[in-house]
Amino acid sequence: QMRDFGKKYGGWIIAAVVLFLAASGGWIYWQQRQVQQSGQQVEQLAEVYKDIAGGNTTAAPQKLDELAKSRSKAVRAAAMFTRAAVAVQGNDLKLATAKYREIANDDGLPKTYRDIALIRQTMLEFDRLKPDEVISRMAPLAKPGEPWFGSAGEMTAVAKIKQGKKGEAGQIYAAIAKDKTVPDQIRARSIQMASSLGVDASQIASAPAQ
Repeated sequence: QMRDFGKKYGGWIIAAVVLFLAASGGWIYWQQRQVQQSGQQVEQLAEVYKDIAGGNTTAAPQKLDELAKSRSKAVRAAAMFTRAAVAVQGNDLKLATAKYREIANDDGLPKTYRDIALIRQTMLEFDRLKPDEVISRMAPLAKPGEPWFGSAGEMTAVAKIKQGKKGEAGQIYAAIAKDKTVPDQIRARSIQMASSLGVDASQIASAPAQ
């Protein structure tokens, strides 16, 4: 039975094995090529950073736009964030906002990248947004323990003040002051803001974490 099977299907089996090996070899080559391209792009990105540090930003936008097409998530995100930063430096806030929005909406990038892009986008748009829009946008991030609680919480608190909800804003500032994962500068600012709103956050901030 095995001999008859081999006679009947042997040619197809050999062809399938050859195709499998060819496909595997092609995949391995593609993977290696991706690694090489990523390495080259990292070097290109480093050169762009060097140019920017030296004050030469003329060619940076075009190079960054090309690198933003990279298959590497890290390279793509770094290029897009840098492009937005260059736009801010050039006072092109409209372009910078658009770039941050693009990052925030890119489902192919890690959530951490998208979250910080949303925060920076909101910072640039803050004066043009309605308070309830700021609060809604920052809601997932303005929670104790979240990586960007400090920045998201501050914007939420200011939006609450604009709504006339100073008591709620003071409690948010107090929560920021209490969160030991928030940068010290933001916590110190939050203590001052909470106090100005009638909430004593100094003792809360100095209390040991539960």
